[in-house]
Amino acid sequence: MHISDIDMADEEIARVARESRIIAVVGMSPRQERPSWGVARYLQAEGFRVIPVNPGHGGETILGETVYPDLASIPPEIQVDMVDIFRRSDAVPQVVDEALAHLPHLRTIWMQLGVSHDEAARKARDRGLSVIENRCPKIEFPQFL
Repeated sequence: MHISDIDMADEEIARVARESRIIAVVGMSPRQERPSWGVARYLQAEGFRVIPVNPGHGGETILGETVYPDLASIPPEIQVDMVDIFRRSDAVPQVVDEALAHLPHLRTIWMQLGVSHDEAARKARDRGLSVIENRCPKIEFPQFL
């Protein structure tokens, strides 16, 4: 990555940090020791609304929010800005397709550390979304908030 690429990525992350308000966390765990729980708790502490998405825990509550089994189940009045993906890379295309089909206010697809998928990222970018891969908002956001 060239310095200009790093600067552009930082500018995009700064904009995402400033403009996002409601973040759906796909693969959110109810277990406090899991990274998804820690990242979601950090985001809440910074003022973001976190919407947990986990098919095994649909209808339960995590961090005071109702868990949805999938992105399609999130009510339209919850205007999700960003989807943060805590799933393996091979699950990303399905998550991106579902997000594009059901979240009309979506602006960002974020793939956690170790997660990337070139084709799904390209598809989301072609639809005008920002895409961040292989990074963590808990690590990246503090420098911009």
